Amino acid sequence: MGKAKTKNPTGFIPVIKTLTKSVREYKKPSILAPIFVAMEVVVECLIPFIMTLLLGAIQDSTPDQVLNEVLKYGLFLVGLALLSLTFGALSGRFCAVASSGFAKNLRKDLYYKIQDFSFSNIDKFSTASLVTRLTTDVTNVEMSYMMIIRTAVRAPFMLIFSLVMSFTLNAKMALIFLATTPILATGLILIMRKAIPFFTRIFHKYDDMNESVEENIRGMRVVKSYVREDFEKDKFGKASSNVKNDFTKAEKIIALNTPLMNFCVYAGLIAIYIVGSILIINSKGDLLNFTELQSFMTYSFQMLMSLMMLSMIMVMLIMSTACAKRITEVLNEKPSIVSPENPVTEVKDGSIEFKDVNFKYSKKAERYALSDIDLVINSGETVGIIGSTGSSKTTLVQLIPRLYDTVDGEVKVAGVNVKDYDLNVLRDAVAMVLQKNVLFSGTIRENMQWGNKNATDEEILHAMKLAQIDNLNLEKYIEQGGTNVSGGQKQRLCIARALLKKPKILILDDSTSAVDTKTDALIRKALKEYIPQTTKIIIAQRIASVQDSDKIIIMDGGTITAMGTHNELLSTNTVYQELYYSQNKVNANGEKAGEIDG
Repeated sequence: MGKAKTKNPTGFIPVIKTLTKSVREYKKPSILAPIFVAMEVVVECLIPFIMTLLLGAIQDSTPDQVLNEVLKYGLFLVGLALLSLTFGALSGRFCAVASSGFAKNLRKDLYYKIQDFSFSNIDKFSTASLVTRLTTDVTNVEMSYMMIIRTAVRAPFMLIFSLVMSFTLNAKMALIFLATTPILATGLILIMRKAIPFFTRIFHKYDDMNESVEENIRGMRVVKSYVREDFEKDKFGKASSNVKNDFTKAEKIIALNTPLMNFCVYAGLIAIYIVGSILIINSKGDLLNFTELQSFMTYSFQMLMSLMMLSMIMVMLIMSTACAKRITEVLNEKPSIVSPENPVTEVKDGSIEFKDVNFKYSKKAERYALSDIDLVINSGETVGIIGSTGSSKTTLVQLIPRLYDTVDGEVKVAGVNVKDYDLNVLRDAVAMVLQKNVLFSGTIRENMQWGNKNATDEEILHAMKLAQIDNLNLEKYIEQGGTNVSGGQKQRLCIARALLKKPKILILDDSTSAVDTKTDALIRKALKEYIPQTTKIIIAQRIASVQDSDKIIIMDGGTITAMGTHNELLSTNTVYQELYYSQNKVNANGEKAGEIDG
């Protein structure tokens, strides 16, 4: 089957409509900037015309009248120059406020949108791509917006007013410039059509390059321990070269813009000089005089500058078109997991039920990550989950707080389908300490208050004591990613943070793997005594971490293969027996294993 069509319009008009929603409170400066630009252009176009009048007045005046004419017109020209300066300054100020404000809102809207995404939405775009869209793409769109409300207004206005004033001076001469317009327009359209596909491809390669950087920095310790710096350099070099090669191809096409424009403009100027000179000589100044020709050339240079500005705008618009579409894709993306219209707003207890559950991460996936899951967990129970790597233990528990949604069947919490809950209410009732523990840059106190923003120091210290990490100062600063604490400390801090939520359901996903067995046992004992009514789900590789659970689930290949207490499984399940005996170094008869007779 082909890819299903989504309601995510990326045509030019829908893209513009989506992006302009982020202008909001910056509408006023966005309107004032082009107004002042237009006023500046009008004044600038009047100056050469007044100069022509001044020169004509000087020619027609007697020697005694010349000074009066110069002063009269001179003062008027000074006033026009001051007006031009004022209008230019105001247009620049409003343009800066509007464009930077628009970019701020755009980043804010993107970031807020991403916060509502489910894991499947993020998987669709990739982390590196979202970072590129929030940074590089927004910067390019900001530059285009700045040009649109200032330069893109100034250039056409200057072009139009210069043409109008040229026609006022001599209509036949002005037609020379118009003759070059179709050639220039056709060339620009062809350049644009050729360049846009390259820029669309470039920004996808930007994503790949950013992904390489992100992966390398995150795994720097592994890279250095395996002495793979040269490999990573080559990998980044290839990604960077791919971006460079496509940029080079795109720039080669866009580079044709300037010579094409110069050809049209200078061809027009040469024609004006030739035709103008002939008119002056043949008519002896009746049809066109030297002063008018000079003014005409001034307007010609203004038109030249206008076309140069339009050329710059074209280049920026071509680059930012791909960026705008990529931003719009994110803004128009519908979160795959949302709260229902009339949600349940209270989670009464921590009971959990999986009923005929099937799940796969993608509709295109050939096999299910979870198949035929039927499971009942009573409120307050402690449940252990073990299984080989890739057996979908983590996937199972991620369905409880709706990090993903089931494909078939239903998951219930407190007897209510999780899809019927308000998302915030449901997730607030479930605390997860994931495999990849994350601490944020800031003090330990600030990290702990993620669990409860109103938690007092006494409550934080108590939670840390329960997590067996009461030897750290709350003012201790945690570096980004928690790089200045050990793996065991990081895990215990994350457990303490989860306890501060006082959840109905606590999920520990292999979250004590970096602590010793004694500390692990003390943590489990503290959890049992401190939150007896909370349902506790412990995913672990060590039998010792789950053997005291009310029930233990064994998973393999996305299915539940066995379930029971420690004693039941030890007596009936060969997989559990092998794990237990290998980890405790005893044989089936309970004798110490591994000793060799001399």
